[in-house]
Amino acid sequence: MFKTLRNAWAIPDLRKKMIFTILMLIVYRFGSMIPVPGLDAEMMKAFMAADGGMGLFSLLDTFSGGALSNATIFAMGISPYINSSIIIQLLTVAIPALERLSKQGEEGRKKINSITRYATIILALLQAVGLYFTLKSYQVVSDPGVMSAIVIMLTFTAGTAFVMWIGEEITDKGIGNGISLIIFAGIISRLPSAVVTLYNQFLADISVMNVIMLVLIVAMFIAVLGFVVFMNNAERRIPIQYAKRVVGRKMYGGQSTNIPIKVAMAGVMPIIFASSICMFPATIMQFFGGGQNMTGFWKAVYDQITTTGWVYAIVYFVLIIFFTYFYTAMQYNPIEMANNIKKNGGFIPGIRPGKPTSDFISKTLNRVVLVGALFLGLIAVLPIFLSHINQLSGIAMGGTSLLIVEGVALETVKQIESQMMMRHYKGFLE
Repeated sequence: MFKTLRNAWAIPDLRKKMIFTILMLIVYRFGSMIPVPGLDAEMMKAFMAADGGMGLFSLLDTFSGGALSNATIFAMGISPYINSSIIIQLLTVAIPALERLSKQGEEGRKKINSITRYATIILALLQAVGLYFTLKSYQVVSDPGVMSAIVIMLTFTAGTAFVMWIGEEITDKGIGNGISLIIFAGIISRLPSAVVTLYNQFLADISVMNVIMLVLIVAMFIAVLGFVVFMNNAERRIPIQYAKRVVGRKMYGGQSTNIPIKVAMAGVMPIIFASSICMFPATIMQFFGGGQNMTGFWKAVYDQITTTGWVYAIVYFVLIIFFTYFYTAMQYNPIEMANNIKKNGGFIPGIRPGKPTSDFISKTLNRVVLVGALFLGLIAVLPIFLSHINQLSGIAMGGTSLLIVEGVALETVKQIESQMMMRHYKGFLE
């Protein structure tokens, strides 16, 4: 990875993109330190402490890079944009007009992106209203006046809009994966505090059991890192044979190739989408003054839908599988692939062209995607189960964060490699 980055830095065009990306991420981190007027920073920290380090707002704080706990303008992070993207993509399947736009190439994509931006602003405003009343109920708002409320809500909304703009600029003018890189930067920025937390939990009171637990956690993280890298590089290759044909005095075709189907082709997007959806129920309960202050039945319900609850873990696992299949369906169309193979005089050895080919591709695709979806789901929910066994604060979110960080890093390196390949490709005339 470091060799790839070093080689990319030597190319002037890519160096400009990398510098632009770094500057945009620095701007994002600076914005995560600008406080929102009308909020008490000390009360905000007390509010986050009451969340227990394992609840909904702790997860939001992790994705925003500590912007929420510091009561800054980027407190809501990029989550409204992610939610609006999910909604628009699901509606694309259900609404014919949006489906037609999605098939209109670049112009259709621009229109869908524009709709997604407007949906983001609406969701951000709604979330800002709910967040304001939640913070007000916990006495985080220092001035409960009407003007102060308007300023706080608009500041939260504007912060999300600006983060969305930064992500799109990184995608267009930087090295790509803008939204993923923003989440990556937010999680990485929490690394020092995570190390301190780990130290306080295990090394502040040194004992044989604590040392053993620390070694086991480090070994588990290393094993997960290696397994994620292995699964990200794994792929199923469908062989394609092209028939020979004679045109004039020349013979064309006859070569063999393959269609690579990656096991983890959806990357980290299913995890990001699933975590955003899973936060909705707890968010609604928090907005209506619930959460940690609840008692009885509703307290039991809230405990199950937070990041360490069994219901959360099961729904999280199912949503990861759903979004993995959903993303794959958007990227691969077996019927179209089979038609393209047939038009170019190709065939899969042992499979007849046409419908049998599309059925074979679909069957193979479903099997490969199932393996990838189960892999993502198990890695994401395993730390949640371990947190119940040992009551380790923060380990439930650590699994999700680890997957996102490593997945984004691998995707970014691959994108840089593809851009380097395009610039080094000499073509047919040289």
